[in-house]
Amino acid sequence: VAESCTGGLLGATVTSVSGASDVFWGGWITYSNAAKVRQLGVTRRVLATHGAVSIPVARAMAAGARRNAGASWGIGITGIAGPGGGSPTKPVGTVAIAWAGPGRAGRVELDRFDGDRVRIRELAVTRALDGLRRALLGLPWDGEEPRRG
Repeated sequence: VAESCTGGLLGATVTSVSGASDVFWGGWITYSNAAKVRQLGVTRRVLATHGAVSIPVARAMAAGARRNAGASWGIGITGIAGPGGGSPTKPVGTVAIAWAGPGRAGRVELDRFDGDRVRIRELAVTRALDGLRRALLGLPWDGEEPRRG
C-alpha cells in the first residue's frame, strides 16, 4: 500500500487482523511529494501537472507500491483530510484511490467524503479495502455490470 492522507491507517487496518503477515507485504507513507517521487517513482511531471491529490498520482502510487513490493496488488491513496488544505476545485474530503493488479490497467476513483479528518481517513481506508475485496472476488464496481464467466 502507498498512503498519503491516510498516514498509515490502511496498513494499520490490514495488520490489525491476525494472520495478515501471510498476505500483506507492507507499505509506504509518502506524505510529501519528494517521498512519492523517491519511494514510489511518481514523476515530478505528473505531480506538477495534476497535483498530489489526483487520479494520475494515485495510479502511480498504486503501481509503485505493487512494483516495489513485488505484490499481486497495490493500492494508492492521496487526498485532503483537512481541516485545512482544501481549495474550491479540491475541497477537504477529496480523495483519489487507485488499485493496480495483475492483468489489469487498474482502477481509480476520485471521491469526496464528508466529515472531519478522522472520518475522512476512515472512509478512504474502507473504500480502498472494499475496492480490493471486489476485485479479488470478481464483483462489479459501483455502476458496473457483473462479470460473466
